[in-house]
Amino acid sequence: MKNLLFCTMLASFTISLSAQNVSGGNSVSAVSSFIDLQKALPRPSEAMSKNETALKKQFEDKKLAWPAKYVYIRSFKYDSQLEVWVKNERKDTYKLFKTYKVCALAGTLGPKRMEGDYQVPEGFYHINEFNPKSSYHLSLGLNYPNISDRILGDIARPGGDIYIHGSCVTVGCIPLTDPMIEELYIITAHAKNQGQDFIPVHIFPIRFNVKRSIDYLAKLTKDDEQLKDFSLHLEDAFNYFEKNKQVPVVMVSDKGEYYVNNAPDKKSMYVEDAKPIVKKKNVQHRTRTITGLVESVHQWPKYPGGGEEFLKYLDKLGKEMRDYLPKGTRKVFVQLEFVVDKDGVPVNFKVIRGGVNDDFNDELISKLEATMATWQPAMLNDKAVPKKMVQTVTIEIPEPMEM
Repeated sequence: MKNLLFCTMLASFTISLSAQNVSGGNSVSAVSSFIDLQKALPRPSEAMSKNETALKKQFEDKKLAWPAKYVYIRSFKYDSQLEVWVKNERKDTYKLFKTYKVCALAGTLGPKRMEGDYQVPEGFYHINEFNPKSSYHLSLGLNYPNISDRILGDIARPGGDIYIHGSCVTVGCIPLTDPMIEELYIITAHAKNQGQDFIPVHIFPIRFNVKRSIDYLAKLTKDDEQLKDFSLHLEDAFNYFEKNKQVPVVMVSDKGEYYVNNAPDKKSMYVEDAKPIVKKKNVQHRTRTITGLVESVHQWPKYPGGGEEFLKYLDKLGKEMRDYLPKGTRKVFVQLEFVVDKDGVPVNFKVIRGGVNDDFNDELISKLEATMATWQPAMLNDKAVPKKMVQTVTIEIPEPMEM
């Protein structure tokens, strides 16, 4: 076993609260809290005014306590995603709060090794700076280069200034939209305020449980043993968290290699692919004998919250159904027919065009019956009447961002 020199990330190591590592030039008294400092700064203050109530509600909806004392962030380059995990007690397991879309990417898969290579780092970092006056709205600095980067990277010019930031542009950082970075800034500021001075940020090349991502990495590392070996050590950290929902302890050898304490066997980890559809015997869908069906009405059926909420519902449904698309199918348009009965209940769902196969169609209809809300029924001469509806659902696996 190689000599392991440094522990670079301990799951819940914290130190006493301070107001250090805040760019912005404002001085603060020793008795001020970190959140008080943020509220005294224009952009963070405005972000909190706009977002904090909504964030509290989102935490409440997911049965999470606000604000979280512990935050863990992990980002996936190829999959263009950034996850935020939270918990409130050290012994608790982390729970996923939200997944944000990373809206741009510089470089390719693999670690950052020198200044000016436009690479997003890969490895194990923590937030070491809150910048309320960033050129990219708001930003969270990462402690790149870490110990491993200093050993393996360019000694004289390893690079630096790596941030998670807004404005949706990048030359080697992790960019989000402004509303997303505002939420992330607020969540992490509260965690720091409660004592989490080292908020871990793990950056992976891919999701190691998504087959298309694994296939891409395998192709990229086919003739690059060094990159393959580097990625395998990152995979150990991914697998540890997937299994335990705790941040792994990561160590660095004297050669700069990462090692994960108690990493699980890779062969035991589940690889995500298209979800199998369990064939249901004698499926009984929600059907009714409809009388009084009309073509013209004075008022069409209304979905709770209006058309915008209905589109959000269809978008969510489409995302749920894409896991059931057969291998090789990336996008389908499914045209549905159903009836909003005079009591507002949607019934008699039927796929009339674009269905993949009978099992897929049954799964889609079952989801519709289980999740679609009751409508306000159509009206004719001040009387509720049943009305036939036709709607298209788009089911699409997004194309990974080109490297």
